Amino acid sequence: MIRSARRLLLATAGAVILTGLPAMASAQDVAPAWPQATSDLPADEAVRFGTLPNGMRYALMANDTPPGQASLRLRIDAGSLHEGEDQLGLAHFTEHMLFNGTEEIPENDLLRILERRGLAFGADTNATTSFDQTFYRLDLPQTDDGTVDDALRILRQQVSSALMDPAAIDAERNVIVGEERTRNTPQLRSAIAQFGLLAEGQRLADRMPIGDLDIIRNAPAERFVAFYDAYYRPSRTTLIAVGDFDLDAMEAKIRDQFGDWTPRAADGPEPDLGQIADRDAETAILVEPGVVSNVQINWVRPPDLDPDSASERREDLIPALGLAVLSRRLGEMARADDPPFIQAGASTAGLFDTLELTTVLAVFNEGQHARAIQTLEQEQRRLTQYGVSQTELDREITEVRTALENAVATAPTRTTPGLANALLSNVNEDTVFTTPQTNLDQFNAAVDGLTAETVNAALPAVFAGEGPLTLIVSPVAIPEGEDGITQIIEASRQTPVEARADQADLQWPYAEFGAPGQVTDQREIAEIGATVVTFDNGSTLTVKPTDYREDQILVALRTGRGELAMPADQQSVLAIGSGVLTAGGLGQLTADDLERVLSGRVYSSGFSIGSDAFEFSGATRPEDLGLQMQVLTAYLTDPGVRPAPFEQIKAIFPQIIAQSSATPQGVFSLRSPELLASGDQRAAIPSAETLQSWNNDQLKAAITEALATGAVHVTMVGDVTVEDAIAATASTVGALPQRAAAPEPTATSAVRRFPQPVSEPVQLTHTGPAEQALAYVAWPATDAVTDHTEARTIDMLHRVMTLRALEEIRERQALTYSPSVDFSASQTFEDYGLISMAGLVTPENIQPFFAAAEAIAADLAANPIDQDELDRARRPEVEAQRQAQAGNAWWLSELSDIVEKPGDVGQITTAISDLEAVTPADIQAAAQRYLRPDTAWKATVVSENPPSTATPAPAAQPAGS
Repeated sequence: MIRSARRLLLATAGAVILTGLPAMASAQDVAPAWPQATSDLPADEAVRFGTLPNGMRYALMANDTPPGQASLRLRIDAGSLHEGEDQLGLAHFTEHMLFNGTEEIPENDLLRILERRGLAFGADTNATTSFDQTFYRLDLPQTDDGTVDDALRILRQQVSSALMDPAAIDAERNVIVGEERTRNTPQLRSAIAQFGLLAEGQRLADRMPIGDLDIIRNAPAERFVAFYDAYYRPSRTTLIAVGDFDLDAMEAKIRDQFGDWTPRAADGPEPDLGQIADRDAETAILVEPGVVSNVQINWVRPPDLDPDSASERREDLIPALGLAVLSRRLGEMARADDPPFIQAGASTAGLFDTLELTTVLAVFNEGQHARAIQTLEQEQRRLTQYGVSQTELDREITEVRTALENAVATAPTRTTPGLANALLSNVNEDTVFTTPQTNLDQFNAAVDGLTAETVNAALPAVFAGEGPLTLIVSPVAIPEGEDGITQIIEASRQTPVEARADQADLQWPYAEFGAPGQVTDQREIAEIGATVVTFDNGSTLTVKPTDYREDQILVALRTGRGELAMPADQQSVLAIGSGVLTAGGLGQLTADDLERVLSGRVYSSGFSIGSDAFEFSGATRPEDLGLQMQVLTAYLTDPGVRPAPFEQIKAIFPQIIAQSSATPQGVFSLRSPELLASGDQRAAIPSAETLQSWNNDQLKAAITEALATGAVHVTMVGDVTVEDAIAATASTVGALPQRAAAPEPTATSAVRRFPQPVSEPVQLTHTGPAEQALAYVAWPATDAVTDHTEARTIDMLHRVMTLRALEEIRERQALTYSPSVDFSASQTFEDYGLISMAGLVTPENIQPFFAAAEAIAADLAANPIDQDELDRARRPEVEAQRQAQAGNAWWLSELSDIVEKPGDVGQITTAISDLEAVTPADIQAAAQRYLRPDTAWKATVVSENPPSTATPAPAAQPAGS
């Protein structure tokens, strides 16, 4: 039995992450026992598990990565599955109401208290309602008594003393309706169809967390109170706290804050989830414009409710390894020439204690559904008929073991938010929180002597149960109809299949690049703890050793000019390069060959086209640093650029365009880069027609030319010594021949401009529901090419605008569920930057949104803000900067071009002090300079469909704040 896809392969991230309900509470107000009490699996001894006399549970873990911070997760054992027929949507609505005032904390004060402590709404303060749980998240930037006390007090007030004021409920209704409108996408409607097919006749099929709009609009306040009182109670509550604190002190605070909490009503009933019905082969088709064509074949069976144990994990693992082989086979087929589908894979999952299912799924080109279905069916049958080979099994075992070993190595520096989320998952699953070492030991014991025969014997049960239940989601009608698809599957079953042929052994051919380069210069930059090394071929290495994450090294390799090398007045085939270069493998190895020959090694490869350089990137561990540099250097000097990945992108691109065109935000994401760059074609997303006009020979020639010139600059950050970094670079990049200088950008390619102001908004259209629209306004700002100080002042202005937008546009006027305020400043193009405000609205609220945005801008220019508002905007950003600077990724980004821009050293060291120096007068002055109505550029996106023909909104969708 397979309990969950996310338990698949014993959680390679180092903690078991699962899906499903925890053990149900009894009718009495008694908390469930911790799962380790009855399991043979040892819980992580670093976690202190406890239960208060009132039944509330807690799990505490000290962790100092990053230092001085903490993450709190408060989980309520109730979600949309617990709602009555007249309460659909109230679990999620209740979650919203807990931010709308408590007996001791007025509505406006709750978020402001947290903002003053450095928590930003959304990023650090949020909540989510799912089918089986609701949880509240606070990520604390400091663990001083004041911050921790405020956080615990707010959580306690929220779960025990929410006001549920009828006027506040009425005000929030439109916010929820706006959220429903935002989430009503083709992808969501596809998910609803999937649940309807898989859980037919069961509670899961009609309990999407967003709920029923009629109930949301009209449910009386008493109904909210009834749900809150029944399910927000100590015995259904678990508080998780992870961070840089003393365990005894935190435990005392929790006991003091929550110890006297008592329930106000009887415990709510547990839901009857329903039983799986007897079902034969069945097909459903959803025609949904804007989706990517896909097919899934499912088998469903009763849920696995066995408690967590070593034997249960092994029982799950064995067939999961077989499914991993199937996924790899399908993936290789998708990457071949003339593939039967674009993407494919296999998985198993447990859905909320309702059912267990196995799925094989493929994304296909429009009109190619029959071939995709036949290939899926025959490969699934080939697996069960002939099984996996020992070589295939050993490869999957090696991959998982390597990931688990890496989790053990990095365990001492696991991040606090990650640990809190992992604990939350275990609580929700009612499974034991085990250490990475235990996970590795359990895995090694489970696979010791494991043979392909044992795995193959377990595979038929994975595809047992009701079905197969086939779902096709397509933007166009399927000519055969549902009965015809069922017949295609039945006919495919009559086609004999043969065992797969063994694959040939491979060797790694990129271990040597010539004589190692010689160091000609080495200097330290003491202010930032980095060393810059120059080699005799002109390449450079910037290395910063850190102890932020054990066994993690991030690498970037920059060369050439990026967008600066491209003409601004025409689109280049290079625009698609970042999506296909690494997928094409290397000259002597395909991407699949590469994975096979380097199985068990820790490395990665990415490629991107920046505004001023082409960049390869990777992440590795100290023992594989040499290999990581070999991989990136091989991609630089001998990229495969094979036709299959490019043809795959060309084939699916029309569907991607259609998918984006079905929502206002999708259309804007397609069109805005070019529009906001005054028509600069380097920023434009190519049309499907343009993409079809390019061929792989053009792409290969463009990539070869782009990567042929320019000094190579390597940056390394992480668990590395300067000496090891030099050695790994000298034998790879340092060993290459001297490279010609990259061509200088032309006068036109070095320029990018904000668009001219418009008297009327630029009008765009989407193909989705008529009730969905987008309003957008932007003002020109400045760059961050040299001095970043002005840009950081504008950043503070944008964060003040965010507070104003949430308070005015979301809460007071309820014009949009999630207004967004953004700011960007180019580090390449002088005088290019922008500050913007956008919202997903109804068509009738477009003008009110613009009016509200203009009023906010005008007020900021006319009146100085008070110090408290500035502090509430600034403190979260300062703390976010502190957190980022305690991570390797931030330093890699900041140091990657330090050789070309040595003046940026000073900008790095003042990143926080510049923010702290901003005054209310600076905010007003910036608003006067940049938020001018005569420079504003506006756009709207409205539906092509009249209201009478728009796609109706579904009755229910997943939701979360």
